[in-house]
Amino acid sequence: MKINAKKMPFDEVRKLPKLKHKTPRMPSRFLATVVRVAVEPTLRQIKFSYTSERMELIGKDEPCLILMNHSSFTDMKLAYGIFYPRKLGIVTSVDAMSGILGKLMRFLGCTPTHKYITDVSLLKDIEYMLRVNKTNVLMYPEAGYSFDGRSTALPKKMGVLMKRLGVPVVTVITEGAFARDPLYNMLQIRDVKVGAHVKCIATAEEIKEKSVAELDALLAKEFSFDNFAWQRDNKIVIDEPFRADGLHRILYKCPHCGAENQMEGKGTAISCKVCGKKWEMDEFGQLSAVSGETEFSHIPSWYDWERDCVRKEIENGEYLLDTEVDIAVQVNLDGVCMIGPGRLVHNTEGFRLTSDDGQLDYSQSPIASYTIYSDYYWYERGDIIGIGDTEYSYFCIVKDNVSVTKARLAAEEIYKIAKASRKKTKKEE
Repeated sequence: MKINAKKMPFDEVRKLPKLKHKTPRMPSRFLATVVRVAVEPTLRQIKFSYTSERMELIGKDEPCLILMNHSSFTDMKLAYGIFYPRKLGIVTSVDAMSGILGKLMRFLGCTPTHKYITDVSLLKDIEYMLRVNKTNVLMYPEAGYSFDGRSTALPKKMGVLMKRLGVPVVTVITEGAFARDPLYNMLQIRDVKVGAHVKCIATAEEIKEKSVAELDALLAKEFSFDNFAWQRDNKIVIDEPFRADGLHRILYKCPHCGAENQMEGKGTAISCKVCGKKWEMDEFGQLSAVSGETEFSHIPSWYDWERDCVRKEIENGEYLLDTEVDIAVQVNLDGVCMIGPGRLVHNTEGFRLTSDDGQLDYSQSPIASYTIYSDYYWYERGDIIGIGDTEYSYFCIVKDNVSVTKARLAAEEIYKIAKASRKKTKKEE
């Protein structure tokens, strides 16, 4: 999938009409039926099935909030396989709604929002969809695709949102969707059966009775999955010869010699270009060293170690990202504007993005968001780091030997440290 893009200096981008808020449309029953028919071949191919729990507690026409984990582009197809003919209002990122497709998605009931940015209008849109349009609202609370097969950082105090909405909350957790099309694997589809578990975690009455903390705990429990562990424990065979292609996007740091951005995932193995150590990825998604110690057989454990390393760099005052990037800017749903080369700097003070021509100079506080939008092979243009505000979205396409994974880990850890420091300061006052 590609995105509409045109070259334009940033001074001209400033003159473009900004994204205007539009009231969410009532989902078109006809278009929803077309989509349901269109996704059927995929659902058959992946032998899709799902189980349900406590769903009988929700009325047939009772609107609810549906929170689905985000593994791959297949997720929306699965949603139609599960919930059709129930009406769905879908919260969608602004970049995914660009161009003609975005206009069709409006009629389908989609409403755009910026990733990882506090957007008061989105809350009003969700309430409108539930109370006026009487539609279910489908959200991906993780916002971005999973990197390592586990849940990405969730927004804080989702329980507050549940309390305010006061409608039943349903979770959809997929099994096999990540294994079939993991983000790191360069859009190469694997032959994996896909399923899902659909659960009403709280009725409207239970929402009233439970505290925000209890609701947050319920959601955290449902989003505590591990797709690589699921594959291993259920002996799910993935024997494609390209299963390790791009694995270095997740595992960017060598646990043997410590070198960064020198890993290469190719075929069925990942190796370090500096020390030469190599690990084979078996058909159950586990790693084993060709020679010497297997530091991490479980990919999420390697990922956790990388997070720990980033945290130590930050605490020791050593973390710094300073790199050349190509900059894409989005201000409306017409597409993105390529404004040329620039430089992205990230440290404990946050992000600073400048264009080489001097027209753009944007800074973002370390507590502006609990995470950032990092993506692999973004619309087939390259790996990106996404930052911005409610007016401008900046997509920074990185060069070789820069890990957008590390940038996301660092942003999350810097946010935690900055938040903790701010709380401590307030208590002392």
